[in-house]
Amino acid sequence: MATMNDNLATVSKIYEAFGKGDIPTILSYLAEDVQWEAWADNSAQHAGVPWLQAEEGREGALEFFKIVGQWKIHEFQVLSIMAGDNKVAAELVIEAEVPMTGAHFRDEEMHLWSFNDAGQVSRLRHYTDTAKHIDAAGITTLID
Repeated sequence: MATMNDNLATVSKIYEAFGKGDIPTILSYLAEDVQWEAWADNSAQHAGVPWLQAEEGREGALEFFKIVGQWKIHEFQVLSIMAGDNKVAAELVIEAEVPMTGAHFRDEEMHLWSFNDAGQVSRLRHYTDTAKHIDAAGITTLID
């Protein structure tokens, strides 16, 4: 069974791999049935923001990285990481250009990572300023 320190180390390794564009390493830390952006009610998902859609499994998570991999990231800074039980939360800043829309945004976010007993990521949720992401996705219609 993985410890809190193991989970902290895993999240740190995931962010390190993200900084290098090493998606296969990130995927190796995910459970086969990982829940990516699993929300009961999320305005960015309802609006259709492509990179914040609910996905399942490693292949689903890969869809997120295919989209975000097209961005020009100006800043990605992890400000703090904290852990408790089987969860790790990371506070960070991201600033990026989204080529598909030409939008530029800067957001302070929280990422909540959940782990299974084997020490694999079983769920990830991005806590973001959804209005910024909706705008960056070029979505201009009102949410139902």
